[in-house]
Amino acid sequence: MLTVHHLGKSQSERIVWLCEELEIPYELKRYARDPVTMLAPADYKALHPIGAAPVITDGDLVLAESGAVVDYIIAKYGHGRLALNADHPDFAAYLYWFHFANGTLQANMGRNMILNRLNLAADNPILAATKARVDRAFDLIDARTREAEYLAGSEFTAADIMMGFSLTTMRYFLPYDLARCRNILGYLARIGARPAYRRAMEKGDPGMALLLT
Repeated sequence: MLTVHHLGKSQSERIVWLCEELEIPYELKRYARDPVTMLAPADYKALHPIGAAPVITDGDLVLAESGAVVDYIIAKYGHGRLALNADHPDFAAYLYWFHFANGTLQANMGRNMILNRLNLAADNPILAATKARVDRAFDLIDARTREAEYLAGSEFTAADIMMGFSLTTMRYFLPYDLARCRNILGYLARIGARPAYRRAMEKGDPGMALLLT
């Protein structure tokens, strides 16, 4: 049985959302963050040597890393749905945005979050450079969502699932004003209206306000 180990307010929401979009059977085990440190509890950290979300178990298999988990579930349980094949005209765009999520956006947001916690001077050059990288990433996403309904093109794919966390829940950890990103706001309205997204968020983080604006 596929089990999704979901840490509240974490990248594992991607996996819950994916399972809901694919409408596949899975077991959901929820874990709460420490209310003081906001870190994962010991029983979650014990699931995998890296100690971070997401983690799934499937029989004897224990698998971490969002991209790997999404690829695994799509290949084994989704019959390729929500991914694009190499002969699809939007294949390269799908690959780019699928990997942009953690390779660029999430990584830069994470660095910016850590630097903000150091209480550096506002004119610190490292802080400024990191914030600029985040801004460039959001600018690129805004441009893409102006020209295409979804990140890979006209079709909703796993690239949108990968990106969703960083554009929404991650802003609990790194607040980011989207007022200047009107196309991203329109995009978030589209994905936020998806029934599978709504089901996933209610199951994984019931009662949490969704940062779709």
